[in-house]
Amino acid sequence: INRGVRWDCLLKEFCPLDQMSSNTGKDVLLERVGNAGVITLNRPKILNALSLDMIRQIYPQLKKWEKDSETDIVIIKGTGDRAFCAGGDIRSLADAGKVGDPLTQDLFREEYTLNNAIGTFKKPYVALISGITMGAGFGLSVHGQFRVATEKTLFAMPETAIGLFPDVGGGYFLPRLQGKLGLFLALTGFRLRGRDVQRAGVATHFVESEKVLQKEYQLITIPAIICTGLTILCWWPCLSCRLFKASSVEEILENLQKDGSAFAQKQLETLAKMSPTSLKLTFRQMQMGAGMSLQEVFVMEYRLSQACMRGSDFYEGVRAVIIDKDQNPKWKPSTLAEVTEQLVEESFRSLGDRDLRL
Repeated sequence: INRGVRWDCLLKEFCPLDQMSSNTGKDVLLERVGNAGVITLNRPKILNALSLDMIRQIYPQLKKWEKDSETDIVIIKGTGDRAFCAGGDIRSLADAGKVGDPLTQDLFREEYTLNNAIGTFKKPYVALISGITMGAGFGLSVHGQFRVATEKTLFAMPETAIGLFPDVGGGYFLPRLQGKLGLFLALTGFRLRGRDVQRAGVATHFVESEKVLQKEYQLITIPAIICTGLTILCWWPCLSCRLFKASSVEEILENLQKDGSAFAQKQLETLAKMSPTSLKLTFRQMQMGAGMSLQEVFVMEYRLSQACMRGSDFYEGVRAVIIDKDQNPKWKPSTLAEVTEQLVEESFRSLGDRDLRL
């Protein structure tokens, strides 16, 4: 951390900034507060969901702050106490895909480009991930240096339930968690809460929300915490590591069936609800991503995103979970056995001139 950050200025100026946040109609606020660049996701009614327009505002400002000698640190947070960012607008994405709208290309391309900019940012980047942090919220936070969770944090990557895969760099970050924890989270969409978010390695720090959020998120407390060099606790039930150590999704199911514990039975029930295609794509994504650079992962995930847009499960997942809410998707193919190796291979194939360029 640059010890020259003017935290006294930050403290004095931060309260007026948040008062302005509550009075503006802008979806994202980009402000200089002392020597800090502050990004505020400002859509509390829809859990600060990320849109393409917001991405197009954040990215150039982030690049500008990176070069600005008077900006020493960037902080990103969400308005309200319910969510940091609960994801993207998948309903609009599904609507666009049905009519061939280029949003299905532009959103993924520009979001991954922003995620990469965060992952390569040359200054301290602090994400306050209090509240719901899923999907796009994962991409806006985990690739930065510091992620601060509170007891209100709820983290998950539930994409296999809607016919997608844990993208926004999930193929890079998740395989690097302890043991098979990342694979477990990727396949099941398991929800981590509070301190467990740090214990799992998703957050780098944990702070009680009253110490971070009172008096308009007193960010002055965070540098002191970060500079103490808190150690991430190495903790997680070994069950996920043992049961998810396998060479295929089918082998994982066999492990769970043989185990017979309440934990195993719960995971079997969960996986049975997920898109079989998404499960196989995600398993391969985790395998490949473990040996790739962050940039290589984004290229791979862009290919996967376009394969999902060409398929049917994403649209059916959005219908079942978001639109009709019957929670009863009709996946095609409907079983793991029907998801062929050819289908999986084709989903990872180069798009040629349409590949993501970083």
